[in-house]
Amino acid sequence: MSSQQLYLFNPDNDLALANGDTNYMPPASARQMAVDLALLPVWYAEADSFVLAPSAYNQAFLKEMQAAFGLPVTLMTTPEMAATPSIHPVPWGWNAALRKQLRQGGIPDNELPAPEAIVKFRYLSHRQRAVELLPRLQMGSGFCGQSAYLTDAQAWKDFVETHDHSLLKAPLSGSGKGLNRCRGVFTPFVSGWCARVAHTQGGIVAEPVYDKVEDFAMEFRADGKGAVCFAGYSLFATTAGGAYEGNLLLSDEAIEQRLSAYVPLSDIERLRQRLEQELSVLIGSDYVGFLGVDMMICRFADALPLYRIHPCVEINLRMNMGMVARCLYDCYVVPDGSGVFRVVYHATPGEALKEHERMTAEHPLRIDGGRVLSGYLPLVPVTARSLYTAWMRIDLSTY
Repeated sequence: MSSQQLYLFNPDNDLALANGDTNYMPPASARQMAVDLALLPVWYAEADSFVLAPSAYNQAFLKEMQAAFGLPVTLMTTPEMAATPSIHPVPWGWNAALRKQLRQGGIPDNELPAPEAIVKFRYLSHRQRAVELLPRLQMGSGFCGQSAYLTDAQAWKDFVETHDHSLLKAPLSGSGKGLNRCRGVFTPFVSGWCARVAHTQGGIVAEPVYDKVEDFAMEFRADGKGAVCFAGYSLFATTAGGAYEGNLLLSDEAIEQRLSAYVPLSDIERLRQRLEQELSVLIGSDYVGFLGVDMMICRFADALPLYRIHPCVEINLRMNMGMVARCLYDCYVVPDGSGVFRVVYHATPGEALKEHERMTAEHPLRIDGGRVLSGYLPLVPVTARSLYTAWMRIDLSTY
């Protein structure tokens, strides 16, 4: 009997990988996000699979979405997971703490990655891999990017003091976390931070700060048999601190058109093909699932070409919001539609519900044939206790 897939949203994955402990406990914010957005996988799960979520308000919301969009998934609760044979978990990302948690929840070993496989995921997720890959993706004057993995205090100090504006990164950290921006001065605070990170993670990744005009990503799917294939583009926005804000919902062709206003389309196509080759070698048969490579278009005021591609800011060896946006657009938006996908945090209970009610009233949802024509669509239920929401808005006149 073949296993049925069970999707689950564990947004603390990057933090858990950085920690490495099987007993890791995520911070309250990550636990809240996991509860509020538990149903997010229904929008990208394969047909006839399960999604792990508490039943009460999630079940009612899922029924509503199934009626409108025909979502081919079934909700499963944690007690049901323990009582259901032949379940194959498909998490947002794999880490040692999640493996232990699922094993204790009744998932048998043969449906889980081996402990040594988790060690390999952590190795592949380490930012040193992106540092090593970057030079192999720079195929001429249309590309840029410098990144170094540094393991001693003198090297950290020299890098910061020889760059007007630099960014130091913990090799394993979450979106917008584990970053330190420096402006030519290696302060005692930064020195202490570097020492602490290097003690637990081996070193520091150091990069110059570029004049960024676009954040984008190429998404891929690894088949676990040695092949990694392109799965689509992601065009996204980040906060000043580097945390993910949201995606534009556009076709792959529209994203190519937007990027080709800055750089030749031929460079984008060459990069896509090179990444398929390089990632197939790097990952081989060690990983099955989606992954994303974050990139930038950077401006150079004092040299030609004026715009260049930074081809590898980081590699996300897990499901990611850019891939969620790609699935949403390709499956649930009318062809040539456009809009935004957002994940939003509200600090106070009740705020999210009030905003949800406002958006529902101001941007009424119009659906045709199971695809959104225009308007606001919440992707998870919004309650008085919600702090995190995920939604999309299609507005043909705005984008």
